[in-house]
Amino acid sequence: MTKAILILDDGSRYEGYSFGAEHPIRGEVVFNTAMSGYPESLTDPSYAGQLMVLTYPLIGNYGVPPQTLGADGVSTFMESERIHAEAVIIGDYSYDCSHWNSVNTLAEWLQKEDVPGLYGVDTRALTKRLREHGVMTGRIIIGDVDDEEVVSFDYEGVNFVDKVSCREIIRYNEGGCRKKVVLVDCGVKHNIIRCLQKRDLEIIRVPWNYDFNTLDYDGLFISNGPGDPETCSAAVDNIRRALDGNRPVCGICMGNQLLAKAGGASIYKLKYGHRSHNQPVRMVGSDKCYITSQNHGYAVDNHTLGSDWEPLFINMNDGTNEGIRHRSKPFFSSQFHPEACSGPTDTEFIFDRFTEMLYRK
Repeated sequence: MTKAILILDDGSRYEGYSFGAEHPIRGEVVFNTAMSGYPESLTDPSYAGQLMVLTYPLIGNYGVPPQTLGADGVSTFMESERIHAEAVIIGDYSYDCSHWNSVNTLAEWLQKEDVPGLYGVDTRALTKRLREHGVMTGRIIIGDVDDEEVVSFDYEGVNFVDKVSCREIIRYNEGGCRKKVVLVDCGVKHNIIRCLQKRDLEIIRVPWNYDFNTLDYDGLFISNGPGDPETCSAAVDNIRRALDGNRPVCGICMGNQLLAKAGGASIYKLKYGHRSHNQPVRMVGSDKCYITSQNHGYAVDNHTLGSDWEPLFINMNDGTNEGIRHRSKPFFSSQFHPEACSGPTDTEFIFDRFTEMLYRK
């Protein structure tokens, strides 16, 4: 039981014990209130650069599934090929795990991937601090390491999307008479790829800054991703040129923000973000409300949307934007994750609507 400590930039300290890789780390400290899905959350590229606090009191009790990949390179059970969170911080760790699909404990997985983990931390007090003061960067010290030995870290202004995006074009479901969809990879979760594959679409996955306007395609899909959308001007420029046409466009999470920026809107940083499986959103112009999974720290400013755009979904907790749509063209997006894995899947119809637009074009 190696002692460890999390030190926030405001000087507050939260003591616990190490159960992962034992080296110091820095990052932006954020909290996730989901009750399950830690393997999916840890492998979500949107957590790059972040120290993930899980508020559910018991973590690790169902272990970790195998990191198997399909013939096309898409993960079978995870959201990417590796852990992207810088560290995980929890209250109580279950050393004993039981699940039909478990092959490792959480501790073994963290150690294998060289990711620190802390348990025994008062995550309730830590979360209250983050809610009151907003997210902030922090550092994890393990054992007797001196504070000065902790690697320096600058979250603001870093292009984390560039760190997690693919480096070359990857194709899925090639051939046949399928509709072709360009998938702009800003840190795409693999379940987005699975959802598009399930609808028998040919997928052309391109790096975040690739000029896809030179390609032959039927629709554009913009993925989720980590960090500040202001660092992705190349993607915004490419999307803006695509908006001159009429081919369907859909964005998720970071994709919602980049689409909004391409349409002329502004983005701002939320005090502590939305990271959970139970965010209620309402479809504008209706009484329909959905429970959604979310993971984002920035939001679209509804007041800056141009006259051709309007909000599509609104968060019922704080009134922030949860999606936009064009008033006349087939362009729309969601800030939440309709492909959510491990759930809920109430809004997977987003993929159906996008597919229908492709065949109406």
